[in-house]
Amino acid sequence: MSVVGLDDRLRLHSSVSLRPERFGALAYSFTTRKLSFLKHPDLVRVVESLDGTRTVAQAIGEVGIDARRSPSFLTALGTLVDSEMLEPVAPETVQPSLHDDTPTAQEPA
Repeated sequence: MSVVGLDDRLRLHSSVSLRPERFGALAYSFTTRKLSFLKHPDLVRVVESLDGTRTVAQAIGEVGIDARRSPSFLTALGTLVDSEMLEPVAPETVQPSLHDDTPTAQEPA
């Protein structure tokens, strides 16, 4: 199983679509044809906020999740990485955005 850390950057895989449901959401991969159930609205909010520019910790904090709940989210996110619903983003490929004040790596001169 993939281990996801608070400093990791993730994003929804480009072939995955989220469909809201009463219980949370369905995630469907058009590439693998896998279907995953996101069984809690809080998890859906975290997944929706993972755009590859912010860390998992930032995403959890921005949607108002208590930090003490982080371990359960890290487990769920690891499962979504394993099922190819989420994909890791290498820090050097992160493009700065308006909401992200994290310094980015620079090319050597």
